[in-house]
Amino acid sequence: MLRTLEGAGAPPARLVRTLDDVDAGLAHLTASDPRLAAVLETAGEVPLRRRAGGFEGLAAIITAQQISDAAADAIWRRVSALVAPFTPEGFLAADPEALKGAGLSRPKVRTLTAISAACRDGFDLDALEAMPAEEAVAAMVVHPGIGRWTAEIYLLFCLGHPDIFPAGDLALQNAVCDAFGLDNRPNEKALRAIAEPWSPWRGVAARLFWSYYRARRQRPLRVVPDLP
Repeated sequence: MLRTLEGAGAPPARLVRTLDDVDAGLAHLTASDPRLAAVLETAGEVPLRRRAGGFEGLAAIITAQQISDAAADAIWRRVSALVAPFTPEGFLAADPEALKGAGLSRPKVRTLTAISAACRDGFDLDALEAMPAEEAVAAMVVHPGIGRWTAEIYLLFCLGHPDIFPAGDLALQNAVCDAFGLDNRPNEKALRAIAEPWSPWRGVAARLFWSYYRARRQRPLRVVPDLP
């Protein structure tokens, strides 16, 4: 069942931390772009999908890159058992060969080792939440192994950044193509242009279109427990 959405206009400057924040974003989006009301009707419930942040949150996203959900979950359980506490210092103290044996690829071990060292030396992942979207992405992608998609997913789900839209995501490209009846799936550049008017709630727009994609294809969203 959809929650009742009331009010529109310019949203407050706030992170997306609760379902009330999602509702505020949806209210603004559907009022400012009437096409999105039909998208919401098809999408149904739009979940928060919030997860823990910090080094551990980023490490979980990197672990899951380019593998199935089931494989990512299994590898993450094994890696978590090897890194205790799961901090940059804890990761640097872990045996690289044991991490590879747990299922982390060699490039992912290198990436997480480099990020661990950067965090230990002052790279503050939590401080990114106060930056404008493009500045926050730029601060992340300077680190080897962190691409734009990884940075955007971290900012969106771990920090609750309100204005992130991962336009390189194929599901979002297909969802917008279907919703708007486009002749061709928009590429990343084209989709960023389409999403620009949804600022400063592009993070909620992304959640909306992922939910629309799921509803149209009857595919369940990956279950990520919401934070309290």
